[in-house]
Amino acid sequence: MEMEKLVSLCKRRGFLFQSSEIYGGINGFWDYGPLGVELKRNVKEAWWRDMVTGHDDLSVADGAPETHSMVGLDCAIIMHPQVWKVSGHYDLFHDYMIDCRQSNKRYRHDQVLGRWVKRGDQRAFVTSMAGESVEDDLQQKALKLFRLRAKNVDELSWDGPVASLTTVDDFSQVLGPDAKELGTLTEPREFNLMYETHTGAMRDEKSKVFLRPETAQGIFVNFKNVLDSTRLKIPFGIAQIGKSFRNEITPRNFTFRSREFEQMEIEFFCHPDSSADWYKYWRDRRFRWYTDLGLAGERLRLRDHDPSELSHYSTGTADIEYAFPFFAEGEYGELEGVAHRGDFDLRSHSEGKLDPNTNPLEVEKDEHGQPRWRGSGKDLSYRDEVNNEKYIPHVIEPSAGADRATLAFLCEAYTEDEAPDDKGNMKTRTVLKLHPRLAPIKAAVFPLVKKDGMPEVAKQIYRDLKPHMNVFYDQKGAIGRRYRRQDEAGTPYCITVDGQTLEDETVTIRDRDSLEQWRVKVDEVVVEIQGRLSQ
Repeated sequence: MEMEKLVSLCKRRGFLFQSSEIYGGINGFWDYGPLGVELKRNVKEAWWRDMVTGHDDLSVADGAPETHSMVGLDCAIIMHPQVWKVSGHYDLFHDYMIDCRQSNKRYRHDQVLGRWVKRGDQRAFVTSMAGESVEDDLQQKALKLFRLRAKNVDELSWDGPVASLTTVDDFSQVLGPDAKELGTLTEPREFNLMYETHTGAMRDEKSKVFLRPETAQGIFVNFKNVLDSTRLKIPFGIAQIGKSFRNEITPRNFTFRSREFEQMEIEFFCHPDSSADWYKYWRDRRFRWYTDLGLAGERLRLRDHDPSELSHYSTGTADIEYAFPFFAEGEYGELEGVAHRGDFDLRSHSEGKLDPNTNPLEVEKDEHGQPRWRGSGKDLSYRDEVNNEKYIPHVIEPSAGADRATLAFLCEAYTEDEAPDDKGNMKTRTVLKLHPRLAPIKAAVFPLVKKDGMPEVAKQIYRDLKPHMNVFYDQKGAIGRRYRRQDEAGTPYCITVDGQTLEDETVTIRDRDSLEQWRVKVDEVVVEIQGRLSQ
């Protein structure tokens, strides 16, 4: 599937728009249109239903080590700045960026890909940001660099595979992604990813706060509040869906890497002795959630991190990854990370005592010269009422991106196949084969023609279905074109009122994927569609 086709469909059918498009847009921000907002909402509702409200607190299921509870939170986007100091974001949450002195463009160091190429005794590391077509782009740039024509491509000698710019130490032999000569890139330097803002009437260092870069910390700082206001016992999980913000250096690949995005996160608190079993449980359960909703086959994988990849707090992390079409062959992008965070977060927010008279963002050093992260001084430990054991719980964190999941489901669903038109001729059609739970519109209702009482019957069916699901009514155009419009929207079922309806009170139902058609009594349509959606 070509990514350009999906992007075009998303704009044409109202799934996604560039934010502030009439003013030229703003990089890294996207707006969801009428169909897109329903699709993303269905993704979030499926996650919340499957992880929280539909969870059985009383039974052991899906391979869980024991029974457990799940509850939710909705925390503020702006929090006390010390939260980000203690979590490590203020000091450690950064990427390395580089600038090109010739093109005046900026890149994230680890996102620039390149390959060593030689022509005679000349050698250069040619780079690109071309995504899925990186190999072709590198070849074209190498030809231009060495002033060769396409017919002389055999004069190029490539050394090694495509690799990240992070593998190169000497930038004097590097051709920047948008440069025409070597050695135009600056050395990498740190770039903090948090968005800074201010609260209150005065604007100074003490009023400085940040838009949250993740939703997790709101759960950690409310751990004791949840314990004190509920009857929850460990093990249990706290879930949250909410906006996060990261000032990405080079947002790219449609909605995959944006500056404003939505997360679906769980912080699962458990006893240290059972944390390894819970980590495996959540890793496997979250992977299965994607396959159950239609992401399957070679494009989806579960990858355990190498020890060198682990965060400073993590004792184990696995990524659920998807091979998006904009990546080169064999490359995957992260949909969700499942991390064993140990007791790092609760312990960090507990230790020390914040002095309210000091600037919370002033960097203090310990005796080893390392930043001193001073917590709240509050006791965030857990006491087991049965055996009186007191401990800091370990945390397993499944952290998913709602926008990335939505994009993956769109990529997986996009299909081109053959279907008959109004005259019975086979024509190529574009169809989104979304799982019915995720489909923005569950059913569409059509009168075959706008006369003979057919619109009246169709409108009544529409009104009968509407309280139960999102339904669309359409009486404009040939029936074949109406079918194809709904195929592009991902609608699983189309219901047509025709001449036979007036004779025997039955309607035709058409399946989006199989194109099968069957007839159902008018008064049985609601039950029929509900039953098929629940399968």
